[in-house]
Amino acid sequence: MRAALCATVVVCAVTTVLPGVASAESMNVARVASDSGAGVERISVAPDGTQGDGDSTAATITTNGRSVAFSSLANNLTPDNPAIRERVYVRDQRMSKTTLMSTPVRPDQPPVISGDGQYVAMWGLWQRDTKSFLSQVSSGSTIGMNCAGLSCSQTSLSADGRYIAQVATFNRPPSRQRIEVRDWRANTTETVYEFDHTVSSRPSISGDGRFVAYQDGKTEDVFVWDRTDDTSAGPIEGPSKAAKLVQISKDGSKIVYLSGSDTYVQDESSGTDQLVPNVRGLAIDPTGRYLLYAPNDTTGPSLVLRDLRTGTDEVVSNQPATAGTDTVSAGGRDVVFHSTADDIVPGDTNGKSDVFVRRFY
Repeated sequence: MRAALCATVVVCAVTTVLPGVASAESMNVARVASDSGAGVERISVAPDGTQGDGDSTAATITTNGRSVAFSSLANNLTPDNPAIRERVYVRDQRMSKTTLMSTPVRPDQPPVISGDGQYVAMWGLWQRDTKSFLSQVSSGSTIGMNCAGLSCSQTSLSADGRYIAQVATFNRPPSRQRIEVRDWRANTTETVYEFDHTVSSRPSISGDGRFVAYQDGKTEDVFVWDRTDDTSAGPIEGPSKAAKLVQISKDGSKIVYLSGSDTYVQDESSGTDQLVPNVRGLAIDPTGRYLLYAPNDTTGPSLVLRDLRTGTDEVVSNQPATAGTDTVSAGGRDVVFHSTADDIVPGDTNGKSDVFVRRFY
């Protein structure tokens, strides 16, 4: 398998080192919003601002930062939500409106919202298998997404929600997985690659649906597929380094991956890497300029946003907090995350995990 993919290997000849972060005091900070409420807002609330009565997690944000999708066990975020299982919601910040997405399953992994905020992809257990579902935010209606295998999971959306990168798993011997890109409007499916194992491949699709970055979880290599010529290049980290994929930026210009205790951001036009040492990369903004990361040194902030062009950092949260991919809006203006801390915003008395947005002005 490696021999086939290495026909178009990209080897990083130049690595630019960006400084790591040892503590809050040693950071090169451009501007910082405090954890006392300034510049941060709780998202997991009812339209009237009432705090949720259950845990909310797994937030993802649109390109313009207007809408946030998240999962929640709360039963008071919308009037029509029964308290029977975890559900997926979309919060429109401009309208202060929270919408429940209709789905027949409990979400098994974090939801993903399209860059334009029109669609939300989710996946969960349907009968005995895991399936992908796509919800239209305006109507709340949901359709099931077919795949070649019995189980579909690990979904990533293009900016307009048209292209869905997903993993089809074949559990019956021989066990294997296939990375697919489905164009649900044209009702067509393209195969990116098929592995002879089921170790996570974590596909991440660019905004226009042209590129899909993915990993071979078994060999710990990262590759990128190009729709225009139906070829995969890699391992992008080089032949001797183990790597795990974080995500590709929506403009397709940058791929973030982890290797050892460090984070690398590869420029796809030049094949060169920026090294951010001693941190765990979590997400990159749609333009490929801003990296959200968690310092490996736990004595400082839990989430930090780095401007890869200038090397400056902004604290997202000093309190314990968690974030995943697709959590930074364009230009690094907004970052969504979840936390159980009760002092990020005033009046947090529910004792639950809440979803927050940090907005930099």
